[in-house]
Amino acid sequence: MSAADPLQTVRPAALLQPLAVWLVMAVVAVANGVFRETVLVPRMDEYAAHVLSTAMLVLAILAVSAAYLGWTATAFSRAELLLVGVAWTLLTVGFEFLVGYAEGTPVSITLGQYDVFAGQVWIAVPLTLLFAPLLFGWYLSS
Repeated sequence: MSAADPLQTVRPAALLQPLAVWLVMAVVAVANGVFRETVLVPRMDEYAAHVLSTAMLVLAILAVSAAYLGWTATAFSRAELLLVGVAWTLLTVGFEFLVGYAEGTPVSITLGQYDVFAGQVWIAVPLTLLFAPLLFGWYLSS
């Protein structure tokens, strides 16, 4: 594809609105964490609560992404959709490490949440954030 191909064009202004959508997802994620700690953990073991909460958050991210990309009048290029996913992922991981740092959580503990070989499922959240814009942007535009 040539550099002038509209599917590869990146318009910085088109990336601002998705940042506001990420803020909505951040609020949803915090509410999900509160729900996990106040409702799920007292009723089941912590690992089961973590898995269920992660699945709920993945579904919420998919729902918010689909709603936004189905609603917005912005026609995103594939490059822009990929950049939105990268931005959402970096903002989320950065936020997670920042909160961990503020709470005094060692980096090794935060990194351990990404260890799928130890049974951790959290990696599904950043992967969903990374690919949801591309998936729904492609699906809803075809």
